[in-house]
Formats: sequence, C-alpha cells, structure tokens
Amino acid sequence: MALVNGWLPPTRNNFEFIMLCWNFYPLMGSLQWLTSWYSMGKTSTKSVFNIPGRVAWFTMEIPSILTIVYTMNQLAGKDGIANLPWQNKILASMYILHYVYRAVLFPFIQPSMSPIHVVVWASAITFQITNATCIGSWLAAYGPTTQAEWHAQGFSMLRFGIGLVTFGIGLSSNYLCDEELREIRRKEQRRQAKLADQGKKGVEKHYSVPNNGLFKYMLYPHYFMEWIEWLGFWIAGGWSCAPARAFLLAEFFAMLPRAVSGKKWYQEKFGEEKIKGKYAVIPGIW
Repeated sequence: MALVNGWLPPTRNNFEFIMLCWNFYPLMGSLQWLTSWYSMGKTSTKSVFNIPGRVAWFTMEIPSILTIVYTMNQLAGKDGIANLPWQNKILASMYILHYVYRAVLFPFIQPSMSPIHVVVWASAITFQITNATCIGSWLAAYGPTTQAEWHAQGFSMLRFGIGLVTFGIGLSSNYLCDEELREIRRKEQRRQAKLADQGKKGVEKHYSVPNNGLFKYMLYPHYFMEWIEWLGFWIAGGWSCAPARAFLLAEFFAMLPRAVSGKKWYQEKFGEEKIKGKYAVIPGIW
C-alpha cells in the first residue's frame, strides 16, 4: 500500500523528478555560508522551539531506515527483495548499517546532547525521507535489478570491493572520531561530579579542543570520514548510481560550511594558537 500515491513509493516518472530536484540540494546547503548560525552545534541558540537532543536526533534520523525498508519492499518485483541481486542487498545493508549507528545507537551513547531547533529537525526528516526514497527506489526497481543489468553498467568485483573497503574505513573512522568527542564529554562530566561532591558549582557548558587521532590535523574529521564513507558507497554502486552521487554531494555541501563556521568558533573561543596547524575539514586544503 502506498503511503502517498505515486510518490511514496514513487513511480518511475516521479522518481526521476525527485532525483532532478535532489540534484539541486547542494544549492540549499550552500545557503549556510550566508549565516553565522550553526544550527546543530556549538553556537545553537536557546529557543522555545528546541526539542531535547536525544529525542530530536532519533526521530529525525530513524526515517532513513524506515523509508528505505518500506520503499524497497513496496517496489521490489513480483519475487520481492529476496530475488534482487546480491549487490543490491549489500548496498542496502551498508546504508542501513550506517543509520543503525547514527539513528539508533548514536543518540543514546552520547554523554549529552544539545537541544535541536524544530526547523532543523523538520529539515533533517525531509532530507532523510528524500534520500532514502531515492536510494531505495534505485536499489529495488529503477537501477540494475538483474545480474545482466549490473554487468551492462560495467560491474566490476574489484570496484565493488574497493567501495566496500572505503565505506568500512569511513564508517569505523567516523565512529572513532565520535568516540573521541564523547570521551571529552565524559571527562567533563566526571569533573563536574567531583566539583559537586566538593560543594562547588561548575559551568553549564564546557568545550575543549580535541587533539587525538585525526583531530591532530583537522577539527571536523568525523565530517571528512563520513564523506569517505559515502564515496565508498558510490564506488560500490557504480558511477551510474545517481542517488549515491547526489547523497555524497548533498552531504559535502551541507557539512562544509558548518565545518568552516565551526573553525571560526574555535578561533574565537580558544585563540589562533590553540588550533594552529589544524584544518577545518579537508587536510591540506580547507
């Protein structure tokens, strides 16, 4: 049963229209260059429209899993998902694996999470549903759905393997970067608890410059490694996998201005000397 007739899941014509629009998302992401407001990070503002961080994050990320599973189940041919080529199943599993971490595990293993504004929350839900619809539709119906179609598009086991390895490196590195940031918060929580035991009052928020691992070289390596992750997904899917390409570009143009803005915040907060030699997000370039 279609949730939105002709659109969720989409017909082929509607899929092509959604993809056409989705290719322009980088223009929307680039609008962040025009504002100093960092909507989900260190300069987020207090507002009556904020949603508690864990609740907001889970509910705005989980549609990615729900949408791709629903879309693929609805669009797969008469023999269903079970009859799709193994490439399609692995690519879908890669996508779901990422979001099991980002949507399900991430918000609940964070020591703390800042509130997220309802506009950011709604925008993220729109992003996730659109992206998962495009990728799920391509995997289930509008991309290659037989081995013959995969090979007609120049399928290579070597390329697929390189894509898998690249994706795995990006995902694991992204987790390790997140873990470094979590450890900073854990240390601060322990410090705050110690102050409380001594009858002293700590600060409401504490920030420090991460310096371990990839943080030695850049301030937002978790962004960079997420780009590597989705580059691997695109490599595995093949250069003709338009939804994977669109997803990578959407992430790049949405996250780059955040990282550059975040570096300015670090400079203002800690001084140039504290972050000397660190790039924002692209080593040797930016």
